[in-house]
Amino acid sequence: MSTSVLRPVYPFTALVGQERLKQALILNAINSRIGGVLIRGEKGTAKSTAVRGLARLLPAITVVADCPYSCQADRPAGLCVTCQRRNATGEPLPTLSRPTRLVELPVSASEDRVVGSLDLEHAITEGLRRFEPGLLAHVNRGLLYVDEVNLLDDHLVDLLLDAAAMGVNTVEREGVSISHPARFILVGTMNPEEGELRPQLLDRFGLAVEVTGLNDVPSRVAVIERRFAYERDPQAFMAYWQAEEDTLAARIVAARELLPIVQMDGSDMAAVASLCIELGVDGHRADLTILETARTHAAWSGRTQLGVADIRLAAELALPHRMRRQPFAEIKLDEQRVAAILERSGKSAKVDASDELKKKAEVGTKTEQGEGGDDETGSGGQVTPLGSAGSAAVNEQTSATQGSGKQFEADQLFRTRRLESQSDRQQRRAPGKRTRTRTTRKQGRYIKSQRVARVTDLAFDATLREAAVYQRKRRDELLHTIALPHRRRPKVLLRSSDLRQKVRVRRTRNAVCFVVDASWSMAADERMQATKAAVLSLLRDAYQRRDRVGLISFQRDYARILLPLTNSVELAQKRLQTMPTGGKTPLARGMLTAFELLARARRQDEEILPLMVLLTDGQANVAISNLPPQQEAYQIADLIAAHAIRAIVIDTELPTIQRGLSRQLAEHLRGAYYRLEDLSDGGLVQAIRRQMQS
Repeated sequence: MSTSVLRPVYPFTALVGQERLKQALILNAINSRIGGVLIRGEKGTAKSTAVRGLARLLPAITVVADCPYSCQADRPAGLCVTCQRRNATGEPLPTLSRPTRLVELPVSASEDRVVGSLDLEHAITEGLRRFEPGLLAHVNRGLLYVDEVNLLDDHLVDLLLDAAAMGVNTVEREGVSISHPARFILVGTMNPEEGELRPQLLDRFGLAVEVTGLNDVPSRVAVIERRFAYERDPQAFMAYWQAEEDTLAARIVAARELLPIVQMDGSDMAAVASLCIELGVDGHRADLTILETARTHAAWSGRTQLGVADIRLAAELALPHRMRRQPFAEIKLDEQRVAAILERSGKSAKVDASDELKKKAEVGTKTEQGEGGDDETGSGGQVTPLGSAGSAAVNEQTSATQGSGKQFEADQLFRTRRLESQSDRQQRRAPGKRTRTRTTRKQGRYIKSQRVARVTDLAFDATLREAAVYQRKRRDELLHTIALPHRRRPKVLLRSSDLRQKVRVRRTRNAVCFVVDASWSMAADERMQATKAAVLSLLRDAYQRRDRVGLISFQRDYARILLPLTNSVELAQKRLQTMPTGGKTPLARGMLTAFELLARARRQDEEILPLMVLLTDGQANVAISNLPPQQEAYQIADLIAAHAIRAIVIDTELPTIQRGLSRQLAEHLRGAYYRLEDLSDGGLVQAIRRQMQS
């Protein structure tokens, strides 16, 4: 965790490009009620640099000096319980001024560390229950930065977003129930290649922008020059940009002061409501966010009335990540359609001024704003419509690295096939969930306690309950043994037999590796079209269940990992679509590569459930060793089965050719066997469920 902005920080106004990103951050700095911003972008696009630079611009705040929640003394309604009690008795609240805090939340943070926990030392020594504040208390009236927010457990993301929306953190721990103020600016960053957030969580972020690397030479040169200048002498570089920083900070303060008097009328509300209805946005959060953002942008522009430019900008930031879409479909907001809807709503008179108002809202007045890189690289970025960024580049790069060969587009998708076990079906009643399993980690939900030989995660409530009935007897025994003054007598006497371990559960995660035969035998009669359709069908299920997926193809004399195990099934779909076919069939090499990938994933997370889905006709004609290719393939299959990696073989052989090679392969893998044609009639579901349960 980091809470200091005193160390050298790359200036916010020195960032090159990324005007939409900077605008979203500034709007949240002015008005925390917007609900935070999610920054999506590839590595090295200055996401972290922008957030840390923003923290340095935030004005100092006045806090109650001895309050752990940074209460504001002159606002009684926002005080914590302790400050309210002191204020009611007439006790003066001492104050001090300090910089706005930036708190960085580590991905490994536990729930207790985030929301708070019972002070164990105080409970043991004094016999009293006392709440120990967590990060949400520390960040009140500050900025909370969550890097790689998509890698956090879903329940932690829920907690953060709930607190950000309500401005209050309510905690119930070991019989203690407490609420405290927790109003902060929430900024989350993520690399979409590492997986997506669930739509329900995406909707909770007020705004979202997507950034990609700069693609013009002058801008990239500016990034390099400014980064080198910063690294040579950080203090001199910061001093050079200080005037710009001061100007921007003053403008943020002025916008905060103007915000309360910004007015909106019924036509503004009707226009926003029409916009959300026509674009098919679910719920009402989008309407409220757009209006709040539009009011903030008006204040930023120095106006007290909403204009169409304010609403259009707010829609562009608040709508794309909330729009309905099918799995793998790109998210793109049609700005012309937005303008047309607003025009029909009676906002046409102000549309012509939109571009001019946007220009006036640009950040900084020097040459194009520069930047340093985040994520170690120092590269810059530009804003693109959310979800559409980089797809052409991904396809182009993938095609260039995969060699020649005929390519096939997927045929019509089969119906979604759910990768689930019988126990999964019993415990799940809604999409997006998997079986809950016990975990030895401290990041899962605490559901009960148990006695174990060695306690590593103390269930203090259960321990106290166990010890409570013996306290009088133990005190008497202690006083008979040692004469202690009353003030030195321990409040609670514990024995090792009292200690209880927390039992936690978390959702199991599946690691599904698709291994696709891309040899010439698959190209016959364009069988690859149906094969890709089958994989996409299964990928759609992985999308809904948030499984990790990987993709391996094998052809000629090699196997290629087209996609390491990731939560980004959209990236898997892109890689699959551009996968060519051709050459011989190194079946053993493909299975061995998949085995190594899944075994490595299981070493990294012992609770993960690996599954190999192999699509092939079962014929091998290229060997790794001196063994005959088919025999070698069966030996590798035996190795995979011996390591308890579950497998499903989908036979892609033509119905007119019945050699049975894939069926034999499935027997060696001790896995389920199905024919490609059977995918569309629901038969594969039971086979997959059996494998997921075994």
